[in-house]
Amino acid sequence: MESSYRSPLRVDLLGGFRLQAGDDQVTLPSGSERLLAFVALCRQSVPRNLIAGTLWPEASERRAYASLRSALARLNGAGRRMLDVGVTEIRLSPDTDVDIDHARSLALRILDRTAPTPDEDLSPSTVSVLSSGLLPGWYDDWVLATAEEWHEQRLHALEALAADFVRARRHADAVAAASAALHAEPLRESACAALIQAHLAEGNQVEALRHFTRYAQRLQCELGLRPTPRLRELVAQLQPAGG
Repeated sequence: MESSYRSPLRVDLLGGFRLQAGDDQVTLPSGSERLLAFVALCRQSVPRNLIAGTLWPEASERRAYASLRSALARLNGAGRRMLDVGVTEIRLSPDTDVDIDHARSLALRILDRTAPTPDEDLSPSTVSVLSSGLLPGWYDDWVLATAEEWHEQRLHALEALAADFVRARRHADAVAAASAALHAEPLRESACAALIQAHLAEGNQVEALRHFTRYAQRLQCELGLRPTPRLRELVAQLQPAGG
């Protein structure tokens, strides 16, 4: 028990909610999970009335406050250590790590075109981090807005990362990064372009043309659109005249 108390604390929100105390995963009731997730995303002191009104929007004020008290009471051990609970405000304990904070910093480093991407960020683990959505399957309004913001940020970072890998002649990693972006948003032309460029850099013309054709067919079928001239130009030399 003492060992668990001293374990480092971590809230994971990418790919789903997980609460870690050292190597141990901690299970919480649903209401307590939502409370921790909301405070972790705010990353600052949050008034109790804002928490109650956001997490239980359909309830009366009195009932929402009661639900908040219940969620706090059902926290114990590692979960309770993660929160600093004040009379009017609640915040995440400063010694608690949150994976989305590290992921955002990673994405910003990659997207900063004023400096080269650090070598330690050019790794398959970076692709893995950027491939994870925020709290998938959670449909609360407060989750969806932040999840969409992260979705756009990580797709831009994956595309930039693919370009970094191409420049470093790490073609397999470039394909993996671009494929992750396209998997997350199958009709995103910039992701398709990144994947085609990765294949072309490796000399895989057939793969480049195959992905272009698949994308063009899907775009036509679902939206009745054609790829832009910019994308068509990437494979113009690979197609027969009039193709």
